[in-house]
Amino acid sequence: MGKSTKKLGLITAPGYTEELVDVLKKSLPDLLSYYVNEEDQWDVECVTDSLTGVTEDSREVLGAALERKSDEGWDFAVALTDLPFFKNKRPIVAEAYVEESVALISLPGLGSTPMFKRIRESVLQLVNEMYYGSSEQDRRQAEEKIQAKNRKEYKELKNKSSTRLVGKRPFEWVSPLQRETPDNDESNIDVRFTVKSRFSGALRVLSGMVRANRPWAMFPAFLKLIMIAFATGSYAIVFPTLWMLSSEYGIWRMFLLTFVSISAMVAWIILVHSLWEKKNAGYKDYIRKLYNAATVLTLLVSVCMYYVILFVLFSLAVLLLIPMGMLESQVTGPVSYINYFYIAWTATSVATIIGALGSALENEDAVLSSTYGYRQRQRYEQVKESEKEKKEAEEEKKEAAEEKKEAAEKKQEAEEES
Repeated sequence: MGKSTKKLGLITAPGYTEELVDVLKKSLPDLLSYYVNEEDQWDVECVTDSLTGVTEDSREVLGAALERKSDEGWDFAVALTDLPFFKNKRPIVAEAYVEESVALISLPGLGSTPMFKRIRESVLQLVNEMYYGSSEQDRRQAEEKIQAKNRKEYKELKNKSSTRLVGKRPFEWVSPLQRETPDNDESNIDVRFTVKSRFSGALRVLSGMVRANRPWAMFPAFLKLIMIAFATGSYAIVFPTLWMLSSEYGIWRMFLLTFVSISAMVAWIILVHSLWEKKNAGYKDYIRKLYNAATVLTLLVSVCMYYVILFVLFSLAVLLLIPMGMLESQVTGPVSYINYFYIAWTATSVATIIGALGSALENEDAVLSSTYGYRQRQRYEQVKESEKEKKEAEEEKKEAAEEKKEAAEKKQEAEEES
């Protein structure tokens, strides 16, 4: 007797989650056989749906996943979204309608790293919940099946428990997840995984949101600024004034100058590109604050990368352009290669403030796409456009049906007359 085929649909919001799912799709069928049921053959399909990334209500995402599951003829559906969800201000990491065989995973709730492994384990656990059920008895039966498997297989799976969403890693000890089976009056939610602590949950979600914003993808937009800043700083380092200033600055002043220059850059980018979400943006207040915090942290990571590269460039320039003998003649006190380090450090901070500020980033789309507010607005437009096209298609179909009906009536009248 051949194996029965089970179809799992993965629904992703446009953007970052699509890339993760493309990699995930290849390894899931074998892992589902191991972790869920080896007597079934598993097919995994992936689709992109903007609706999974435009709402702050997890129930709407589950509803959209249920509708898509029905349309596609899947046995199970898991929606992966880069949006954060909350229950009593505690982050929701995953939820499932077990009876309807649909679930969702909020990627920010998984934290920053290792993202791929956590997503993989979360998908396996949710499918296991939907396959066997979420009651205590169902979980015991599922646990027995998992424990009966060869423990040496798939060693990369940290999670081999029927009640945990992901495996035990250092981050899970600091910010543990808890499994909940809500009351019957809570909109059919059969199982939910949340973060126990609000504080650690906020850190987990913020780090996950910054990861979803992909600050490294924004970095190419800084190339123009790097050239401007380096040109400005290279001109400044050939003058003794900068050498003397760097020799007089203490370590705390240097750190303060670095902080001011990086903060000024972040503030300028937010101001020029209108990245700050205002109160009338249409989000709940705490969601708006979360979006803004994620934007600031994302830009902070990108600007720090920019700063480090600029420092490396200036370090090479200082070594090439400033002879040690000339430096000794201009700076009081003993001179060593540590002076070169301080000159490059000072030039990097000064060039960041003077040379880069006042210039817009080269690729504005890359910057905007790395913020939640902009991605949300894009997805709203995509959903509206999709609904408009669907409505137009229905109207055309209705008109065609009416025309067909009229033609049939005319044909019948002609036949009667003849």
